[in-house]
Amino acid sequence: MQFNNRKISNQFRVFHRYLGFFLAGIMAVYAISGIVLTFRNTDYMKSDVQVNTNLPTGLEGEELGSALRRRGFEVERTEGDMIYFQGGSYNVATGEARYTEKRLPVVLEKMNNLHKMHSGNPLFWLGIFFGVALLFFSISAFWMFMPGAPVFKKGLYFAGAGFLLTVILLFV
Repeated sequence: MQFNNRKISNQFRVFHRYLGFFLAGIMAVYAISGIVLTFRNTDYMKSDVQVNTNLPTGLEGEELGSALRRRGFEVERTEGDMIYFQGGSYNVATGEARYTEKRLPVVLEKMNNLHKMHSGNPLFWLGIFFGVALLFFSISAFWMFMPGAPVFKKGLYFAGAGFLLTVILLFV
């Protein structure tokens, strides 16, 4: 059985094109959330949200910080049953915690959660599918043009430059 290189190239173009159209929405979500995640250590686009929650009673110090899921948690002062920390308070006797938290708008928060998905998430398969699809995009691009074509050779130079830049950025 003999394969026609032009036919294979055309088939990869078709797969590449329609998979690209199919994934355009999720690629936009990943792009936007990736940009927003770059600023996650700032308050950019975040607003204050008042949170009232009930925690187990009797928590103190690091236990309280862990229950609130706050990094760098520090108790500012304690007055009777009340523990005060930056932006909030906790009642040791009742377990009631009130604090202010900075959050992104709901849509951006959902997009970021999709971007930061892990294997415990019920939609983890979506992340795997997207990763495999992007890998296909990366590889199939090399079959979109005939190997002897000038655009293919130029594409190899760009791919090499992109790979080299990535390696450099990994070590900076």
